[in-house]
Order: sequence, then structure tokens, then C-alpha cells
Amino acid sequence: MANKSDNSDKVTEATKEKLPRRDFLKKGGAAVATAVGVAGVLSVGSIHAKNKSRQKKRLAMVIDLRKCFGCHGCSVACKAQNDVPLGVWRSWVITTEKGKYPNVKRQFLPVLCNHCENTPCAKGCPASAIVHDKNGIVQQLEDRCIGCGYCIQTCPYKMRFKHPTKKVANKCNFCTERLDQGLKPACVNTCNSKARSIGDLNDPNSEVSKLIAHNPVKTLLPEQNTKPKVFYIGLDDSMYEKRASVIN
Repeated sequence: MANKSDNSDKVTEATKEKLPRRDFLKKGGAAVATAVGVAGVLSVGSIHAKNKSRQKKRLAMVIDLRKCFGCHGCSVACKAQNDVPLGVWRSWVITTEKGKYPNVKRQFLPVLCNHCENTPCAKGCPASAIVHDKNGIVQQLEDRCIGCGYCIQTCPYKMRFKHPTKKVANKCNFCTERLDQGLKPACVNTCNSKARSIGDLNDPNSEVSKLIAHNPVKTLLPEQNTKPKVFYIGLDDSMYEKRASVIN
């Protein structure tokens, strides 16, 4: 009986030693799982945004040139929506021709402010009148602008102009007032062929993110390193070269 008691005591002591160890393993496993979860979130976040605030959006536009047939509806809608005076444009369509007669085809290239993340126009503005808003849109603050025209000269895309009556710089703002109402920009809404899309680059489920993920895209003047947020599907080299010759 004494031997039985001794053995029982040993089993009890061993069990007491194992219980804390099990608790520790459970807690340790939970900690590891938590750490893995955090690491996964950080990894996914780093793919979509490396800026300081992951809460901010990065609105971008994708233009599918395979669908554009040069109707200029986007240009007209832009002028009507934003009351753009005659003789100046926020958005327009450049027409080029490719090939030799009789095998010639027309190409259409809609252009607008590229809403660059690395903005040369903002860097040189003496009045700090150019800012990125909460959606990553490059905004021109008319109340600060002194009309010096420096930003017009430094924009490599030549997408800025001086408003003939206001005497301040003006450009596309992705129809911010429409976005604030939950509407699409006028050019996107009007496009008959649905060649334009707008969405958040930080959202992998947005339409623009999916288009960029599944299609080869190009930007204008990539050598300028402006990090533009207007992307093109179907932009060939000949169209690009003609576009560059127009603006330089």
C-alpha cells in the first residue's frame, strides 16, 4: 500500500508540473498566432501603400484605349461640368494615325492631369497652392494661387493652363465635387464605350486595381518619375512618341 501511495504522490506531482506547462503552451500558441496575424496584415498593407497613412485613398484612373473610339464625349462633358472657358481644356483627346496608305488606322489618346504622387508642379509653387487631398487627388487651391504660371511651365504633361478670367492656374481635379456626392467624374460617367474607370489603388478589390492586375498598363513619360495615377491599357510606342512630341 505504501508503494501505491508513493506512486500516487509521484503521479500527482507530475500532473501539477504538467498543468502550468500546458497553460504556457496554450498562451504561447495564442501569442504566435497573433504575431503571424499581425505580420500578415502588415505584409498585405505594404503591397498597396507605403505612405504614412494607410487610411488615405489613392484615387487613380485607368483608360482602356482598346475601347476608345474618339467621340470626344469626355472632353465635352468635362467642359460642361467644370465651366471651362473656350480656348482651354482640362481634358482632351489627341488623335494620331498609324501606318501608310491604304493600311492606315486612327488612334485616340485621352489626356488629363495625371495626379502625380511626385508632383513637380507643387515643388516649385511659391504660394503652396498645390496639395494632395484625402483621396490623393492633386488639388489647385485658387485662393492661394498668385497666377505666376510656374506650375504650368513645370508640368511635364502640359496639363495646366491659366484661367482666362480668374487669372489663376486651373486643371482637372477628377471632378472632386461629384466624387463628394458619390458620383463618378463627368468624363467617366459620359464615356460611351466605358473606356474609363476610377478607383482606389489602395483597395485591391477596386475596379482600377483589378484592371492593373490583369492587364499590361503604361503611363505617359515614365522617365520623368512623377508616379502618375493615370494608367493606359493598349498604349503603344508610336502613340507614346507622338504624344511626347506634342507636349515638348
